[in-house]
Amino acid sequence: MYYSLGIDEKLLQEVKDAETSLAPVFSRFESICEYWSVRILNAFREAHVSEYSFFSSCGYGYNDDGRSAVEEVYSKVFGTEKALVRPQMVSGTHAITLGLRGVLRPGDRVILATGLPYDTMQTVMGLSGNSPSALNLYNIDFDVLPLKDNHIDLEGLKDKLNKPAKMVYFQRSRGYSDRPSFTVETLKEMIDFVHANSNAICYVDNCYGEFVEESEPTLVGADLAAGSLIKNPGGGLAQSGGYLVGRADLVELAAEALTAPGLGSEVGATLNQTKLVLQGLYQAPIMVLQAMKSAALFAAVLHKRGYWVSPKPEEKRTDTVQLLGFNQKEDLIHFCQAIQHSSPIDSFVTPEPAPMPGYENEVIMAAGTFVQGATSELSADAPLREPYRAYLQGSLNYYQSKLALLEFLRKFA
Repeated sequence: MYYSLGIDEKLLQEVKDAETSLAPVFSRFESICEYWSVRILNAFREAHVSEYSFFSSCGYGYNDDGRSAVEEVYSKVFGTEKALVRPQMVSGTHAITLGLRGVLRPGDRVILATGLPYDTMQTVMGLSGNSPSALNLYNIDFDVLPLKDNHIDLEGLKDKLNKPAKMVYFQRSRGYSDRPSFTVETLKEMIDFVHANSNAICYVDNCYGEFVEESEPTLVGADLAAGSLIKNPGGGLAQSGGYLVGRADLVELAAEALTAPGLGSEVGATLNQTKLVLQGLYQAPIMVLQAMKSAALFAAVLHKRGYWVSPKPEEKRTDTVQLLGFNQKEDLIHFCQAIQHSSPIDSFVTPEPAPMPGYENEVIMAAGTFVQGATSELSADAPLREPYRAYLQGSLNYYQSKLALLEFLRKFA
């Protein structure tokens, strides 16, 4: 089939050789997939999910047993007291913001322990942009702790904890930066340190990290974590939504930020989304496996060709994001266009850089996805700024990723 698409034997052999070299890496990914598949299945069984759980509510959404089942499953999977899982959360940024808005009060201080957060969260916090609703305008202090050689500065964190802080915020994934994503082991060390030296709440942006390791931040002490259903835990099936998991009091405060004070988690129609949310979570480890194998393949082939990649193919991974470096802006754009042209949806469309809400720079996004913006599906995006980096993530089907790589090599590399 590949020959009919203009891909020659030399390119095919190059990629096959990379796949052979990645066999131990793929085997490790499959073990992690098995772990989460069993854990999630057991959570479904313990929560007594039934066909009746698929029925949906409208209006206020009172007494929605399906919604309760979803949130019970999530709390069991992530090992927490409570979960809030709702289709009304439009993105990971929205879910994370609800945690901040719910928990924080005027005069509170937040230590950003992993440096500057993702671009959209900088806008939320008031660290960039000029949003009239930014949280710093409510007298909330966001205190950035710069990284030290791309690692969390433990001594610096200790110094900042000498001054009262309501929350310490961690971003697990790298965002639009070159620094490595932080493993659960590293986050555990930091969370233990914070809890030993203060009463601060440890809040983790968990986007892109779910089910990549055999642990989660909430299983090692995080008080609160948040993420998106159109990333890993939605399994490519959830149409929209986000989640928060953690201490019951903190999750309920986030629920009041989503709905209204006094209403909290008791309301919220599920609008025929429950079955897809449950089925997506059930499928999520398989989707993450496809994404991890895809990321490693891109890393292996492009690294051997001299491209800058992070993480390297054999390195331990803690999220589904693969960072790829390009020398010129045009090369970056061509890469994203190759990803788009290899997609099942809108393959005939050519993405171009453009302004996007919440971002300081123009952004190019390749996302020929079934769910708009879903980074559980193969996608690539990049801010148009130096150094030129593409952020590749997701994949429902490893062979789509393989074809996209072959197409890029054939046309542009």
